[in-house]
This record gives sequence, C-alpha cells and structure tokens, in this order.
Amino acid sequence: MNPAASPAASPAIEVRDLRKIYDGKPAVDGLSLTVPRGSFFGFLGPNGAGKSTTIRMLTGLIPATSGTVELLGLPMPAREMEIKQRIGLVPDESLLFDRLTGAEFLEFVGRMYSLDRALARRRAEELLELFELAGERRKLIAGYSKGMRKRIAMAASLIHKPELFLMDEPFEGVDAVGARLMKDILLDQVRHGATIFLTSHVLEVVERLCDHAAIINAGKIVAEGSMDELRSGSETLEEVFVRTVGADHGYERLEWLS
Repeated sequence: MNPAASPAASPAIEVRDLRKIYDGKPAVDGLSLTVPRGSFFGFLGPNGAGKSTTIRMLTGLIPATSGTVELLGLPMPAREMEIKQRIGLVPDESLLFDRLTGAEFLEFVGRMYSLDRALARRRAEELLELFELAGERRKLIAGYSKGMRKRIAMAASLIHKPELFLMDEPFEGVDAVGARLMKDILLDQVRHGATIFLTSHVLEVVERLCDHAAIINAGKIVAEGSMDELRSGSETLEEVFVRTVGADHGYERLEWLS
C-alpha cells in the first residue's frame, strides 16, 4: 500500500460538498474542508452560519442531506461506531446527566468507551483533579455552574484518549482561570499528536491557539488556510473575519446616545 494513501496519512477531517437542508433552505451549502492531522483548527463564523450544524453532521448526531465526510480516514456514517471510539466531543449544549455526580458521569463515559471499571474510575478521579473539580466530586451536575459543566464535558472527552476532538464553543461561560487550564490541556494534546477542531466566537482565543482556521458564512466556506495565510499583512484575525463575512460597515449612531 502507498503510505500516503494509508489511514494514518489521511487528514483528520475530510469533507466534500457537504449539505444540510432544513425546510428547503440550506444550513450548510456545499461545504468542503480538509483538517490536517496534528493541527489546532478553528472553525469560525457569525451566528447562524452553519458551525454547529457542521459539527453535528461530523459526529453523526444529524444526517447530511448530501456530500461525504471522512474522519481519521474512515467514512461517516459507514464506520460510525469505530469513528466514535476515536473522537472526543464537547458539544455546545452540554449533553450531561444532571442526576449524576461529576465522578459518576466520568466513570460512566469511560465505561461507554469500553474501559474496565477500575481504569474508568481511576481516570475519572485523575481528571477531576486535573480540572480542579475534585472538591465537587459528590455534587450533582445539576448544581454545576456553566463553566463547571464545560470543564466536566471536556474531562469526559479526554477519558478514552481520543485522536480527534470536536469542540463547539468549549470556553463559553468559563472564567479566565478555568479557560487558561483548558487551553493548556488542549495544547498539550496537540503536542502529543491529537487534532483539535473547535468553534469559538472569541477570536482572540482562536488567534492565540490555532494554527489553521476556516471561516464559514451562510453555510459556505469563505476563507481557509494557516493563520499566517489568513492574517496576511498587518490585519488581526478579527479584522479578517469582519471583512470576510461582509460586516465591516460600522454602525449607525443613535442621536440620543451621542
């Protein structure tokens, strides 16, 4: 076999002409995207651009209307179960079990990924310590703050040591200390060969963390490349983003606010 054609040499994510139609209107409209392995990839766009819909199709939560998706060299949905064993997901809406404690939830997720009970329990305890949630191990997730819910969701995404992380607004609602901890953990995962694909409205975070990015608007990719390619010249990522999505028009001042 040609090494370049082997699954290990394939991109982490390969999407071709992906579409999702709701009530006759495209939420994602012919999206094509390649995410290299070992990259920290930012997926950006204004509200309603199709970011969350794209991630839900990548994870198999919703079916695509048309187009193809490959994750880690495997086709979705044909190899969906194998793919799900190798990815970690932090969804925008925390899909957590509120009536479990943090420790119980992490152990449950570990068991779902086929870890034996002792290993799942040990990793759950270690992750609670790592994410500074050990003092809340007996607290029900229903009583967690939004930032704590994001941290326990990220901890759950790590428990089976995935190769690819799909993260929808992972830092939303997280305080500066928690966000710094989470960023350090993610950067360490990339250094050890994992791939991270995340959406975020905080462009400064993407600019600081990511080495590649794509911008989606109205369901279509309107810009893509390395951070250096996107920020050609002296523009910041925010300036590139605003110009690319056509929002660089200032605002009309209200006389009574002047």
